[in-house]
Amino acid sequence: MIAKMKRRDFITLLGGAAATWPRAARAQQPERMRRVGVLVGTYGQTDREGQDRIAAFLDTFRKLGWSDGRNVRIDLRWGAGDADRSKAFAAELVRSAPDVIVAVNNQTLAELQQLTRTIPIVFAQVSDPMGSGFVAGIARPGGNITGFQNFEATMGGKWL
Repeated sequence: MIAKMKRRDFITLLGGAAATWPRAARAQQPERMRRVGVLVGTYGQTDREGQDRIAAFLDTFRKLGWSDGRNVRIDLRWGAGDADRSKAFAAELVRSAPDVIVAVNNQTLAELQQLTRTIPIVFAQVSDPMGSGFVAGIARPGGNITGFQNFEATMGGKWL
């Protein structure tokens, strides 16, 4: 004996299956691998202070749930104080089109600023980013560059 399926039952079955397809498709997709380029201009790969700073950077990423090789790929480049080397690494990082680039010092930021106006750049250890023409202002930097300056200029008088 052949059982007949009612039209309403068929539509319910089809609708339920269609509703689960998007969830199943998303569940099978691997997490997108984010890419972060880091250009350290001052330190070399073997410099203790540079290693400590990068270790703190990576530790903070881990605490926020980002794991190098799992959901983020961090491309480190060490300029070691060599302007030509930093310039070559800046061009290499921009060509690789990461999601964001971290620039560590004025020199590397200047090189990156010349190479891209579209890739977001976050700077650290940069002195006078407004005076150097990197950002329009600290509160509203404008463009693709933002970050943290070394110190506020008015602090200079307090050091004396």
